[in-house]
Amino acid sequence: MTRTAEKIDALVREDSSMAAALEAIRDEADRNGGEVQWADVSDDLTSGQWGRLIEKGVLVDGDQGFEIADREAYDRVLDGDGDGGSGAAADVDIDEEESSWSQWDKLAGVGALLLMPGYWFDSIQNVVGNAVNIVLGPLDAALPFYAVILSVALLTGLYSSLLQANLMNTEVMGKYQERMKSVQNEQKELREKKKDAEERGASEAEIERIENEIEKAREEQMEAMADNLGMFKEQFRPMVWIMLLTIPLFLWMYWTIRTGAIGAAEETVVMPLVGEIEWQEGVLGPMQAWIVWYFLCSMGFSQLIRKSLNIDMSPSSA
Repeated sequence: MTRTAEKIDALVREDSSMAAALEAIRDEADRNGGEVQWADVSDDLTSGQWGRLIEKGVLVDGDQGFEIADREAYDRVLDGDGDGGSGAAADVDIDEEESSWSQWDKLAGVGALLLMPGYWFDSIQNVVGNAVNIVLGPLDAALPFYAVILSVALLTGLYSSLLQANLMNTEVMGKYQERMKSVQNEQKELREKKKDAEERGASEAEIERIENEIEKAREEQMEAMADNLGMFKEQFRPMVWIMLLTIPLFLWMYWTIRTGAIGAAEETVVMPLVGEIEWQEGVLGPMQAWIVWYFLCSMGFSQLIRKSLNIDMSPSSA
């Protein structure tokens, strides 16, 4: 919705009789080649309504009278198709409650933060490692360690995909993107409108009004960019749950390798393009072999799971 359409909507909401006045102006403009004078419509609207239309920039100076500033937007609003144009930021309805975190989400975030120091402190690694080992110890005893990492990667890929599918509201994310795109489209329309006005030699007052509208559109863009924090919150919401579940598994793998619990026979692995290498040996810079193996397996399984379950994480405005 353009600025002219917004102004007309606001005027109609303030004064219900304004709709009939606008219709009368349109009919008279059609009869007079696009221009209208006060004397032509004085029987159909009050002088106050006429003044408001000029004040708001709905009517602008013409050759012999006044003309409608944006006839296309004017017609859309009067014909009940006001939403058919480009959407202004205010027209994209985003319910902030939809992207708010629940108490459980916040607790999951706190829990993930409390587990993070385990990467640096052996005491935390030992506590978490021993606790997780109660569950994964039998798996480690039954499978070679590379297969254990592969199994953990499959598990993390599964619950990561399911958590993202159920906790990330792609519709809300799509609305945030739609609002930003709407503001950008509005700025483009206003710049084109200003260019057209300059080419046809419009009055300085009309050009100044368009420049003011462009400035307001810029302010809307800045507000929309600030509001994009809601989209970041929506994206990060499933991440706290994924971290809460993944950090203990990660610490357990690190603890198992560091303490030598996997046994001497499994301390090395043959990796593609690398050859035989120890689990704690660097492969990609400081990244150790077990971390690289885990991430390769995890990314592969995540893609397969999303394809199999038809999980689409792209933003949607539907």
